[in-house]
Amino acid sequence: MAKIAPFKGLRPRTDIAAQVAALPYDVSSADELNATKNNPYNFNHITRSEIDLPETTGMNSPEVYDKAQENLEQFIAGGIMTQDEQACYYIYRLIMDGRSQTGLVCCSSLEDYENELIKKHEFTRPDRVLDRANHIKSTNAHTGLVFLACKDVTDLNELLEQWKKDHEATNDFVSEDGIQHTFWVVNDAHTIETITHIFKEQIPYTYIADGHHRTASALQVAHEFDQQASMEDKKQGYRYYLTCVFPESQVAIMDYNRVVKDLNGLSEAAFMEALMLDFELSEAPAGGPYRPQQAHEFGMYLNQKWYILKVKPDTYTKDPVSVLDVSILQNNILSKILNIHDPRVDTRVEFVGGIRGLQYLQRKVDSGEMAAAFSCYPVSVSQLFEVADGGKVMPPKSTWFEPKTRDGLVVHMI
Repeated sequence: MAKIAPFKGLRPRTDIAAQVAALPYDVSSADELNATKNNPYNFNHITRSEIDLPETTGMNSPEVYDKAQENLEQFIAGGIMTQDEQACYYIYRLIMDGRSQTGLVCCSSLEDYENELIKKHEFTRPDRVLDRANHIKSTNAHTGLVFLACKDVTDLNELLEQWKKDHEATNDFVSEDGIQHTFWVVNDAHTIETITHIFKEQIPYTYIADGHHRTASALQVAHEFDQQASMEDKKQGYRYYLTCVFPESQVAIMDYNRVVKDLNGLSEAAFMEALMLDFELSEAPAGGPYRPQQAHEFGMYLNQKWYILKVKPDTYTKDPVSVLDVSILQNNILSKILNIHDPRVDTRVEFVGGIRGLQYLQRKVDSGEMAAAFSCYPVSVSQLFEVADGGKVMPPKSTWFEPKTRDGLVVHMI
């Protein structure tokens, strides 16, 4: 069963929390990072500390990690962030476009990850794991929330809702992208014990939705620290890492779309003919853009026209990974027709999160930068669970989660 623990969170002053909050370290573009440079409170000074160094500084150079440590120490010394005196849980609600989702911020056990009670559905890249591991060791902190999901448990859902009704939020602000962020501190001993017990008795597994590299990094650091730690140290601190657990009903997965640079030397007519072996093809109503309305259906934008592609029966296998639309797109179009076999490294394909919208896909093609775009039906949370339960991995860039939690609202000091 899932092991979680409360912790003494390092949190920003209430009056500047909105200025501290930053997108996860791996989300912001270069322009978005540069825009935060002149805000002395923004948490990017810690998670992306290269913004405070010369542009020639390598992203993974020792100076970057040293600067992150220095900046975190300055945040603490300057009173920008202070640590709670008692171990607490925290409740984090995000509202985007009128939809609300609430999760529990806690420390999850890395032993659970080792024992596959925290389940994964993606591969990790060693270079990215090493980067965050070095960041953890330099700062002695887990600075970014890992987004976990769990199956709905009535007792947990009701407790979270009741606490929100009965207690005043510590932070409540709307970020520049229009997302409302509300944060509660759960500091009642009985409630803390109840939450821990619910996970221990009713939640057998949690699932990584977003944060595979941060999880692997935390484990790598824990293994290094194991060499010099006492048994008591191993029970606390670095053997737990910072997570936000969202019940299944709270989680929304958006589409993750693809654009390709060329048609592998095929004419438009030849490409269409190849598609019709595995798909029923028709023009989209009203000229599009077309967002798929059900699984096994795609939108395609090519030569200023939107099309609907419906997958023909018996052109894919029914195992939990192959049945995913992102797998069908990869196997039946990108690989089979366009000769794009490894989308992780092939520069002819790019991935576009659904938050950017379908017009963005259309502009990429109309500009001549790309030859065709494909809109996908999103993976469901139940499909994510099924893949992870089977010990399988999804194709790269299968899931896009919105809204994004913000870094800097709470830090786990190890």
